[in-house]
Amino acid sequence: MKQIFLFLVLMYNTVSTSQTVLASYSIDLKTPKEECETLNAENTVTHDVFAFIASRDSLTILKYNSALFLNDKFTTTRQYVEKRSLMGYSFSEDGNPTLYWFSPQENNIIVIKYYFETKTIRALKFALPVEEQSIITHYQKDNNFYLLLQYKTKQALTVYVFKNGIADEKFLDFSSFTFRDRKTQQKTFNQILYENPIEKMEPGEYNPLYSVTAKSKLYLLPNRLILSLDQSPRKTQLFDINLENSEIKEKTFLQPLGQKNAKTSNSFYHESKLYQFNVNSNELLFDIKDYNSGESQKSFTVLKNDTIRFNNSPLLTQIENRRPKEIKNTGRFLKELAMTNAGISVFKNKKNIFITLGGTGSSSKTISMNSFNMFDDFFGDFPSNNYYNIDSDYSVFFESVWTKKLEITTVTHEPLASDKIFYFIDTHKEIFIPNILKLNSYSILGYYDTLSKQYILRKFVDGFE
Repeated sequence: MKQIFLFLVLMYNTVSTSQTVLASYSIDLKTPKEECETLNAENTVTHDVFAFIASRDSLTILKYNSALFLNDKFTTTRQYVEKRSLMGYSFSEDGNPTLYWFSPQENNIIVIKYYFETKTIRALKFALPVEEQSIITHYQKDNNFYLLLQYKTKQALTVYVFKNGIADEKFLDFSSFTFRDRKTQQKTFNQILYENPIEKMEPGEYNPLYSVTAKSKLYLLPNRLILSLDQSPRKTQLFDINLENSEIKEKTFLQPLGQKNAKTSNSFYHESKLYQFNVNSNELLFDIKDYNSGESQKSFTVLKNDTIRFNNSPLLTQIENRRPKEIKNTGRFLKELAMTNAGISVFKNKKNIFITLGGTGSSSKTISMNSFNMFDDFFGDFPSNNYYNIDSDYSVFFESVWTKKLEITTVTHEPLASDKIFYFIDTHKEIFIPNILKLNSYSILGYYDTLSKQYILRKFVDGFE
């Protein structure tokens, strides 16, 4: 299911006037679409912006300064990285980029540094320990490239930190900690992650509802990771991981206690605060705790006959990507929310803190084919009763806007840059291989325009302006 946006129903003119073309570069990608990739990146030290444009036979690197003026480019072949996918990037202290090219067939990564001064490259091969470990995720942070793997037999993770051409291995041992599932049965670390795969949260960005419903979430901080586990409806178990010395500290936060047991629950970590909520068909409990002290800073209890005091949108339900529909009362909302996988997302921009609280689920609907004989050839053979099932993803949610001091507001929730970007992509069929780069005050959509045969960078900002 695609990202859920309340503002997909915005008027097109509102969206189109809030984006600006920053740069365009003429390039003809003549190879099949499935053999092309793009990636945008910022050197967080120099604030230069790079666009990596890969076709089947060549790679073009565009280097822009912080004002988005093109000041250099580098075109080279795909030597050493044919039939490989572009996994990520890093930047060395000399300002030159390094790309990481992955092959699942060969189970290795080709690491190539691109020297703009001499227009030369230096390639290395990094063999993945696939017999012992499997890839969980990868990410960029502070100009470094990170690769997270999980051991198949050991109760541990490994983080490889690629910096200045060197891969530093960090072994993270979880064997000494105790883990329990939803039924309070003791499980190993690997069993918990097998049942609840880790979902990476994107720092500084809005993480959509379908992503934050994960019971195991990974938060990326400078030289730190926070792994949160919410498989138990009674508590959130967090592991604060120091990547400099591989030290792991455990923290446990109890979920707020209601009149009845929760049907579904979850949490979200954001800027030294833990946002927790749980729900059943009679009540919703929402708590904001200080991560360091564990003390509750805000606490709300909403009963089925109450009015929710901190929602800035209607109570909504949405099937797939259709227009959201309003749920008329709190009781109905809680009943539907209690049947979902709960999730909460927290995002901050220059003005406010935005909270999406809800859940996602899947429902099956039985459809009669009696009046659709014209589709028999398409659908093939059906059972003699001419009925079949359709599975649909749906969500139940509301949105809330707070001040940075955690004060409730009554302001209208304005569209985020990410809302506008996905709306823009949905309404422009000429967009190919899009890529999004989040900067401090705005977001950049980079994409290949199949009509003009140009690579274009567009600027999007939060709000209606």
